[in-house]
Amino acid sequence: MFDPSKLPQMLQQAQQMAQKLQAEMAQKTAEGQAGGGMVSATVNGQGELVKLKIDPKALEFKDITMLEDLVTAAVNQAHARVREIMGAEMQKLTGGLPPGLF
Repeated sequence: MFDPSKLPQMLQQAQQMAQKLQAEMAQKTAEGQAGGGMVSATVNGQGELVKLKIDPKALEFKDITMLEDLVTAAVNQAHARVREIMGAEMQKLTGGLPPGLF
C-alpha cells in the first residue's frame, strides 16, 4: 500500500534511479535496419546516431528518395529499439515504485 509520508524519500530514490539509468543507457546501442539490411543505423542510449552503414547495392538504384527513406526508416527503428531497452531497464529499476511516478 502506498504511504504518502514516504513520498519525498521515494522521489529522491526515483531521481537516483533515473540518473543511474541515463549513465547506463549512454553505454548501450541499438541497431535498426531497412531495405532488407541495405541500410543499418546504430544509435546510442542518448539518441545519438553513432553509425550509419549503406550497402553499395543501395546506390545502384540511383533513387535518392528511396535511399533517404531507407535511412530514415533505419534510424527510426534504431530509436524505437533504444526506447524499448530504456523502458525495460526503467521497469527493472522501478519495480517497487508506484506507476506514474516517472
